[in-house]
Amino acid sequence: MKCVAIKGVKDFKIKDIEEPVSDKNNVIIDVKKCGICGSDIHYWDMGQPVGLVMGHEYSGIVTDPGMRDDLKVGDHVTALPISPCGSCEACTTGNPQYCSKTWTNATGLSLTNPGALAPKMAIRPDMVIKLPDNVSFDEGAMVEPTAVGLHAVRLANIKVGAKVLVIGGGIIGLVSALFAKKEGASYVVVSEVNEARGRKAVALGVADEWVNAKNPDAIENIINKTEGGFDVVIECCGNSGAVTNALTTVKQGGTVILVGVAVEPITIPTMLAVMREITVQGAIAYTKEEFETCIELISNKQIDVMKFVDEIVGLKDVQKSYEKLTSGNSDAVKILVDPND
Repeated sequence: MKCVAIKGVKDFKIKDIEEPVSDKNNVIIDVKKCGICGSDIHYWDMGQPVGLVMGHEYSGIVTDPGMRDDLKVGDHVTALPISPCGSCEACTTGNPQYCSKTWTNATGLSLTNPGALAPKMAIRPDMVIKLPDNVSFDEGAMVEPTAVGLHAVRLANIKVGAKVLVIGGGIIGLVSALFAKKEGASYVVVSEVNEARGRKAVALGVADEWVNAKNPDAIENIINKTEGGFDVVIECCGNSGAVTNALTTVKQGGTVILVGVAVEPITIPTMLAVMREITVQGAIAYTKEEFETCIELISNKQIDVMKFVDEIVGLKDVQKSYEKLTSGNSDAVKILVDPND
């Protein structure tokens, strides 16, 4: 079957790989939709590891339920793309994202477990979750990034009336802003260097305002407007400038949630956190309960994830889609891939 794999720096190739076959354990699915994630872009940008078939935000139809006797052929499913051990303290307390094995064989993030940029997948059975009948395949592919945003906002412990700044207007930033609103934040601002994305955050109704991070006066202006800074800052970029801005714009005693992943060491003014007693909290992935909660919220129409989807493309347009998402001038935040097209 055809798939898209990393060839080199910012370069994909379409190649043939073997279709997964039943081993009486893994669940085999026909992939219907796959999302392009910011972490995928990091791998593409580095061009490593060569041969990686990405795609960890996905939905599909069961063609072989493997060891899952509660699934049947034809069921619509998605899955947590992680590989926790299931027996350590993190796993037994409901926090598989902490497990040291979580990313070892992660779907679409490891060479051992090809992702959804291919028409068929073999999925670890305990990670598969059935989708309600009223959740579309497009929505099913949006569950994973939505859960990342929910996890970040839960860690932030946002109070009713809080002022929240989200740094980064990609999909995780916009979903985080959405959940901040749902938690009762009275003022949500998105900081972006891409004007098109910044304006989109406001147009979609997840932000009250956006600020241009390129503006040298932006930090001072926004601190003055909030009369001392934000109660919570959710950082979704993962670079020195963004983290520094987070520490600068949060109020004394406030909370900074670090969601963005830095692929290299970064330098930040830790004195700001010390002198102002700022709480800095890392956020990685989600719990299984949060993943399931997002499915429920989508099913019950309490959140609309489809407003974030810009377009759906086939395998032949994956390269162009990555280029579009990283262009710095497009308002696109989420592109889905139909690997059968």
